Amino acid sequence: MKEFSHIPVMLEECMQGLDLKDGGIYYDATIGGAGHSYEILKRTAPNGRLIATDLDDDAIEASNKRLEQFKGRFQIFKSNYKDFEQVFKEAGVDSLDGILIDFGVSSHQLDDRDRGFSYMQPEAPLDMRMDQTQELTAEYIVNNYTQSELTKILKEYGEERFAPNIAANIVKVRTRSAITKSGELAEIIESSIPAKFRQNGPAARKSFQAIRIAVNGELSGLYDCVMGLTRRLKKGGRIAILTFHSLEDRIVKQAFRMLECDCVCDKSLPVCVCGKRQEVEIITKKPIIASVKEMALNSRSKCAKLRIAKKII
Repeated sequence: MKEFSHIPVMLEECMQGLDLKDGGIYYDATIGGAGHSYEILKRTAPNGRLIATDLDDDAIEASNKRLEQFKGRFQIFKSNYKDFEQVFKEAGVDSLDGILIDFGVSSHQLDDRDRGFSYMQPEAPLDMRMDQTQELTAEYIVNNYTQSELTKILKEYGEERFAPNIAANIVKVRTRSAITKSGELAEIIESSIPAKFRQNGPAARKSFQAIRIAVNGELSGLYDCVMGLTRRLKKGGRIAILTFHSLEDRIVKQAFRMLECDCVCDKSLPVCVCGKRQEVEIITKKPIIASVKEMALNSRSKCAKLRIAKKII
C-alpha cells in the first residue's frame, strides 16, 4: 500500500465547530487519513471516544496506524456511513456529542493511479470505487449504461451542459472497442466540448466527478442520513459537514433547514397541527469556506463548504 496522504480541509474550523470536550463521544463518518480524527482524539484527551467509518481499506489501515497512540479510545468500522445505525449498535453507542462528515476524496485516492479517480492519470484503469470489493466500477458504467443513462448521470451529478454530446460520443467510441483507461475517457470528453468552453479548467473534471458519484452512490439517501445522524446527537451536540459539490451542499442545507423549522403546516391553516418542533440551531447561516492561505496551500479546499448545526432538544 502506498502511504495514505490526505490534508484535512478546514481542520481548525471543523474542530471549533464541533465544540469538542473531554469525555465526549464523536463520530467521524468518513475517516480518510484520520487528519480530523487525530485532532478530535487529541483535543478530547484523556477520555474522549471516537467511532469512525470508511469504505476504503487503505484508509482504514492507515488510520489505525496513525491513531495508535489513542488505542482503546477509538473504533474504526469498514462501513458506509449511511449504515450508521448498525455501526452504532455494534459500538454500543446510542447518542453522540459530535459528528463530522467530510465528503472529500482523499489525496491518496486521487494520486494512486490504480484507483482511477483522476483524469490526470491517463493510463489509470476506469475504477473509481471507494470500496474496492464492490462490483460496480466506472468502466462498467461507461461501457454498459445506455446513452440516456449516461446523459442523466453527467447532467445531474456533474451539472455538465454538454452531457448529451459526451454520452453520444462515449457510445460511439465503445462500439469499436471498450473504453478502459482514464485517458481514453478524458479524450472523448475533451472532443465533445467546444473549444471556447474548455478555458475554465480541465474539461473532464465535471464528468469524472459525476461518474465517481454514480459508482459510489454518494448522493443516494444522503438527505435521510443527515436527518437521522443529526437526531442521534445529544442536546448541545454538534454536526459539522464538509461538502465539495453543489448538490451535496444543497442536500445538507435542505436537511438542516428542515431540522431547524418548527412547523411544516400549510400556511393557510390558522393554527399549527403538525406538532413539528425545532430540533437544531444552524450555526453557519452561510457556509464557511477555506481561507485564502489554505486555498493556496491545498487546492482541494477551494470548492469546500462547511456547515454546522447544534442540537437543541
